[in-house]
Amino acid sequence: MIFGPDPRPICGLRGYENGTVSYKIAIQMSYFFSSLGEFSEYSALVVRRVFSRRYTLDSLMTQMHRIGVESLSVVNLCSFFIGLVLVIQTAAMLARFGAKSQVGMVVSASFVREIGPVFAAVMFTGRIGTGIAAELGSMVVTEQIDAYRVFGADPIGRLAVPRVLATTLMLPPIILIANLVGIFAGYLLARFHLGVSGDIYLARSFEILTHTDLIGCVIKGVAFGLTVGLIATHIGLKTARATEAVGLSTTKTMVQGVIAILVLDLMLAKILVAVQS
Repeated sequence: MIFGPDPRPICGLRGYENGTVSYKIAIQMSYFFSSLGEFSEYSALVVRRVFSRRYTLDSLMTQMHRIGVESLSVVNLCSFFIGLVLVIQTAAMLARFGAKSQVGMVVSASFVREIGPVFAAVMFTGRIGTGIAAELGSMVVTEQIDAYRVFGADPIGRLAVPRVLATTLMLPPIILIANLVGIFAGYLLARFHLGVSGDIYLARSFEILTHTDLIGCVIKGVAFGLTVGLIATHIGLKTARATEAVGLSTTKTMVQGVIAILVLDLMLAKILVAVQS
């Protein structure tokens, strides 16, 4: 279980008095590194299973449709309204400097570099990540995972790998489509409400973007999708054998997935800015 409490006693914390603040901090740090090591070991196991082809192409295509295609509507709807709000806010600020025509530049750069990848990944975690954790957790509670092992099937290869591959492959196109929807929403509002020329809006929107921006957007999508898939399947397969544990697993997936996305976004942003400069 990643970043979660472990009921087993912690050994080796010599020099710390039980009940003190330092003792509690030491326990939490021990939990953290132990869980991080377990998650890293699980991630390496999933990668090995990818190349062993213990999953079927049909199962992968099914997961790609369920995870990717069925997520487009909710992500694009939210992206559309974010694009509208972003234009309203930035246009009011740029109007003070007589630069309202530059609103397309701000919207485009904001969506492609940050808002699109991060927002789509967070929505993806809430809709897909929690669903994967709940599905696998329910299979653990109802002993379906044990049935896989009894019949000699590998639950990681059959269940986890197709879902991890699907999240990794489908999140980048979802992000790219969400970016286009957000920019188009800004175009509509800028053109018909703010009076900004549509040609100027589109010209400013695309001239600010570089190949590095587009490549960075795709890289973020792959990294976020892989992370969400690994966290969701790991937590789902480690669900305790209790009904209430399924709800706990979905909550952990959402919280840990969002934190991981934000940390990864910070690291990737730093790297991409360094590459551009």
